[in-house]
Amino acid sequence: AKLGIREGMVFIKGGCFQMGDTFGDGDNDENPVHEVCVNDFYMGEHEVTQKEWKEVMGNNPSGFKDCGGDCPVESVSWNDVQQYIRKLNDKTGMKYRLPTEAEWEYAARGGGRKEKYAGTNKKSDLGDYAWYEDNSGRKTHPVKAKQPNSLGPYDMSGNVWEWVSDWYDKNYYRN
Repeated sequence: AKLGIREGMVFIKGGCFQMGDTFGDGDNDENPVHEVCVNDFYMGEHEVTQKEWKEVMGNNPSGFKDCGGDCPVESVSWNDVQQYIRKLNDKTGMKYRLPTEAEWEYAARGGGRKEKYAGTNKKSDLGDYAWYEDNSGRKTHPVKAKQPNSLGPYDMSGNVWEWVSDWYDKNYYRN
């Protein structure tokens, strides 16, 4: 890790990729597919855990507390996350932020590859990389329990939904 970069962060080499529904089976808001370029950035190796959240915020809002401190924090709003980041930055002297949607998708797709799931294109292999409807028991699981994708982040598909810094609009790609 480079000096000043917190342990648990993965370096993502920037590049250009085709962002959106490259497989033609997604939702309308994932079109049109368009080229996007991202700069180098760092991303958390896994979702923020309940333990990490509690260390910074002093509480645990998660609905799946029984899962334990190594499970991702959930039931937090985008604004809650902004408060967490401010407190984390004050505590560490760093400048953490949420990734943009483009950065997140680029990292999830192993550097912008045409990957359907983070780590694989095969539904039959998805269980090696993700907790999802077919294997999760409809609950969260400890982070890093599955294989990371080719760039190193874990749980980029499945387990919990993740916040990004951008705003959402169903016509965002078109506009």
